[in-house]
Amino acid sequence: MTDVTSGPAPLSLPEPEATADWLAERTTTLLAQAREQIAALKADRPTDPAEAVDRWNDLELTLTNLAAPAHTLSELHPDEAARSRGDDAVQEVERLRTELSLDRDLFEVFDALDADALAATDPLAARLLTRVLRDFRRSGVDGDDTTRTRLTEISERMVQLSQEFGKNIREDVRSIRVTPDRFAGLPQDWIDAHPAGEDGLAEITTDYPDYVPFMMFADDAESRRRLSMTYLSRAWPANDTVLQELLALRREYAALVGYADWPDYDTEVKMIGSGAAVAEFIDQIAAASLESGQREVAALLERLRADRPGAEVIDRADAAYYTEKIRKEQFDVDAQQVRTYFDFARVRDGLLAVTGRLLGVEYRPATDAVLWHEDVDSYDVHLVETGERIGRIYLDLHPREGKYKHAAQFDLQPGIAGRQLAEGVLGCNVGTGLIEHDDVVTLFHEFGHLVHHVLAGRGRYARFSGVATEWDFVEAPSQLLEEWAWDVDVLQSFATNAAGEPIPADLVARMRTAEEFDKGSGARTQMFYAALSYYLHAEQTPDITARTKELQNAYSLFPFIDGTHMCASFGHLDGYSSGYYTYMWSLVIAKDMFSAFDRENMFDPDVASRYRDLVLAPGGQKDAADLVADFLGRPYSFDAFAAWLAE
Repeated sequence: MTDVTSGPAPLSLPEPEATADWLAERTTTLLAQAREQIAALKADRPTDPAEAVDRWNDLELTLTNLAAPAHTLSELHPDEAARSRGDDAVQEVERLRTELSLDRDLFEVFDALDADALAATDPLAARLLTRVLRDFRRSGVDGDDTTRTRLTEISERMVQLSQEFGKNIREDVRSIRVTPDRFAGLPQDWIDAHPAGEDGLAEITTDYPDYVPFMMFADDAESRRRLSMTYLSRAWPANDTVLQELLALRREYAALVGYADWPDYDTEVKMIGSGAAVAEFIDQIAAASLESGQREVAALLERLRADRPGAEVIDRADAAYYTEKIRKEQFDVDAQQVRTYFDFARVRDGLLAVTGRLLGVEYRPATDAVLWHEDVDSYDVHLVETGERIGRIYLDLHPREGKYKHAAQFDLQPGIAGRQLAEGVLGCNVGTGLIEHDDVVTLFHEFGHLVHHVLAGRGRYARFSGVATEWDFVEAPSQLLEEWAWDVDVLQSFATNAAGEPIPADLVARMRTAEEFDKGSGARTQMFYAALSYYLHAEQTPDITARTKELQNAYSLFPFIDGTHMCASFGHLDGYSSGYYTYMWSLVIAKDMFSAFDRENMFDPDVASRYRDLVLAPGGQKDAADLVADFLGRPYSFDAFAAWLAE
């Protein structure tokens, strides 16, 4: 392969101990640069639409080049000073973004341009101009001075609250302490990693590598319930207050800029189009999954009664444990046997090999990369057909104190053709030894976002770079990539046990069948989360916990556990606001896109290259519905999802 590294150089990150100072200096420099760009736009007003759009792009790139690494390092850096400085930088750049979005003089520069003429000569530039003008209007630039002052105050406060909400979740790692005899049922490698202290008690934290296996395998129901209630109360009561203020400010903001409520404001720029359509979609999926979900919960309750005669309901404290029991006893799938095939290092290497083969890229260790923690790995991404380096990725995959607690892809910078490489980070919290197959699926899912960010980082405009489609489409490519984490040939390429034996094909087949077991009840749980996300924003809610209980009992088939406060650690209420429905909406499209692939030939180069080039590579240069239609040769439909749900 040709080695082409003559393009843009990667972002030069500082040594870990110098990160706080680097962020401070970068903030000062780039904010000053952005202010100069704004002042120049207003002083020397461009009348050529193409020139104006290019200058706006320069400004947007300056702001994103500050905000992206600042946010990422605020979530992942091991040093509290660096995380705090990252938060400060994000606040400062968002303050400037709010200021420019309400700047009437700046708005008039773009409002005066001939958009029709631009569309005739450069449709992509015209698309950007349309988005810029829409953003100005959605920000309230037409409001009077009093309104715009209040919108500024709200915007700045919402940034602070979002950061506080995330920080409270990130830093509130809770635990229970139990005697080792309570470990019956757990894998031996997990037990070995949790020795008792001098007091004879072992600590189990709410971090995923502790929490997930314990809830799946621990025979001790009392300890499972204690850990479940502890997990579901993280960041409470602190985040209850934060969330109430954040929700109130979102309602006020939407009203000030002319919308009936926050969901209507939020969905105007999404595929679904309106808040009412979100509620309808939630109820549609809930109804479609009710019958199968009820059958599944009845089976779980029957199995629970074998251990606990007279039990009337099964809730989240027991659901994962008895799901695994049924999978083992009825489907002959032992999750503890399954995990012996998924050593973390082999999974990581397999993930890179599989996505590289599918998407025509190669990952080469970035030996010159500066890493913020010893657990982090970095790779340069090259196109196989040309050898061109198109991005750099960082993998930060294990839990530690102060780090983001879930799984997500973070940007370091957007890619712009000829100017800068697309760079991003995968931030997860999996163990370093044997991991669950669910962890494998999660890694494939989140890596889907990361490779989307890189492949879509070769366009002209920052606005359309990376995962820049409508927000309710962004999960579809990641959900599609999960299919490869279930394919027997794919798994056998990296899933081997300690003896080097690949995972048996019949075991993978049984795993797939067993995974279908909680499809209906799982969809109902997802609709509970979606309803919670929607109704907390559509309604004024004096008691968040009480409303959580109402919605859980209405949508989920597992009843609310009294004494818990899951909204306090429901991080999607920040980033996704009223749009958690996105996951299921995207899944409808992902299932439809997967119908174009041949299950017997998952790496078909023609299909894979069309998917890469028509869906991923354009980023936000087209509407998501058009990207899907380009790939499928028709509009997306509900049919493939309905067939999957009915299987």
